[in-house]
Amino acid sequence: MLESPPVLTIAGSDSSGGAGIQADLKTFTVHRCYGASVTTALTAQNTAGVQAVFGVPPDFVKQQMNSVLDDIDIKAIKTGMLFDTENTKAVAQTLRGLFDAKGHVPFICDPVCVSTSGHALLHPDALDVLIDELFPISDLITPNKAEAELLLKQRNLPSRIANLQDMIDAARQLRSLGPQAVLLKGGHCVVSLGDLENVSSDEAHVVRDDLLDENSNILRIHGRNEQHPDSLVVDVLCESDSHITIFARTRIQSTSTHGTGCTLSAALVCQLARGTSLSEAVRLATAYTHNGIETAIPIGSGFGPLNHIHSITPRLVSPRTKTNPYPLTSSLIRSSRVIWKEYVQHEFVVLLGKGTLPKENFLHFIKQDYLYLKYYARAYALLAAKSHAYAPISAAIDVVLSIVQESSMHMGYCAEWGITEDELINTPESPTLTAYGAFLIDTGMQGDSMKLVVALAACLLGYGEVGLWLKEEARAPNSWVQWEGNPYLKWMEDYSGDVYQKAVKAGLETLESRAAADAPSQIRFADWQYVWERCTQLEKGFWDMAMNLD
Repeated sequence: MLESPPVLTIAGSDSSGGAGIQADLKTFTVHRCYGASVTTALTAQNTAGVQAVFGVPPDFVKQQMNSVLDDIDIKAIKTGMLFDTENTKAVAQTLRGLFDAKGHVPFICDPVCVSTSGHALLHPDALDVLIDELFPISDLITPNKAEAELLLKQRNLPSRIANLQDMIDAARQLRSLGPQAVLLKGGHCVVSLGDLENVSSDEAHVVRDDLLDENSNILRIHGRNEQHPDSLVVDVLCESDSHITIFARTRIQSTSTHGTGCTLSAALVCQLARGTSLSEAVRLATAYTHNGIETAIPIGSGFGPLNHIHSITPRLVSPRTKTNPYPLTSSLIRSSRVIWKEYVQHEFVVLLGKGTLPKENFLHFIKQDYLYLKYYARAYALLAAKSHAYAPISAAIDVVLSIVQESSMHMGYCAEWGITEDELINTPESPTLTAYGAFLIDTGMQGDSMKLVVALAACLLGYGEVGLWLKEEARAPNSWVQWEGNPYLKWMEDYSGDVYQKAVKAGLETLESRAAADAPSQIRFADWQYVWERCTQLEKGFWDMAMNLD
């Protein structure tokens, strides 16, 4: 596979630089592809709209294409604005000749018909040529809502797109017009989380990369309040009538959306040129475009361009944004979602929430938890020793001192349950505790201090999530959680309360700020994921230990 595969855009020129071939070439570059271009039209436009369009003669469009294709081994092609019937015919004829002579290469047709500001970008009589001559040789077409409705209406097909089900139906109808697949973009449709949940698994597969997973209350409470479950952006990929994939993301309130469609199709071309599967290509391209909107700096007085260069340096951890201030933690929870759920919603936690946990199980747990605090304090002391500046040293020492203080409080709490100080001190460690404590200390002795930060966060954030989960469940109608009168109410209040949740927020900030300041390599990031999942398993093992007194 070429390191920088050559790709080609056939589209109009945007004088303001935010859309058309300018957006395509920027996108090609940051995706490490070599970009070539064929200009079909010149535009006088800016962020406020399109003021004028000047079409390039079709013979010259052909000449540009032949010049590029005769010399460069293009690995993927996209079209954008084609301007009129003759230019559309010229492009279709030249592409068919290329595919007949050299074999098919991945080809994406972005049926650019109307600008965001409402300016017509394709003559109406060119629609039939687009459908009849370009769609049948397309691997993918990428219409937005307005373009999809225009294309369907052109063939007297149901064209109203008002909701998610309409989008799914329209994608199937569009695919019947000839392309191998359809990506119906949903930026102009309002879709809610409830709409997604109503889509059956038989109807479509839902990819929720940017949405919070289950058991992510710590992220929602402490930084994701900007997420609006009733206003999502949903793109629908139809590869066959029975193979529908829905890509859902948080809607961003932004005026930096000029050239979004061009950018998305350009990112898709780069992925296909490298042999990426279509579904994965869409996932990656939509993520790139989403982050381009969210990290954009306002330019111009109208709808400004995306930030095309946000990923100029490859990042395994996404940049921190307003709608996702904790990208590392989100990624860690997502990568370990099965064991994370088993930990947060463990039988021990459920019985504790119901108030029916046998007393002997809880007593065994809190005695072992007292001993665990010593390991936790020693691990933070190691973190202080590994720090190279006063601020992180001071922060780690503050935590050690707070743990020492917490141990005294813990002793008082145990006394309320009839556990004496001597009994606590002389309680033998369980093998589960020894294994967990040894893992923490061993991780702290290794070179990367961030691994220890991740290990410590699994406990801090996990208990915060458990507390919030129980509190949220207690608020539900006819809840299974017994809050008032629960013998374990203090425990639940402690971990769902403001004091502990303040510590959770500080822990999130520490974790994310360190990751942002010192971006990990692939190997280092894999180490962080391993440590997080291992600590989550060990935390679950702590609950298991409490339930299995034998």
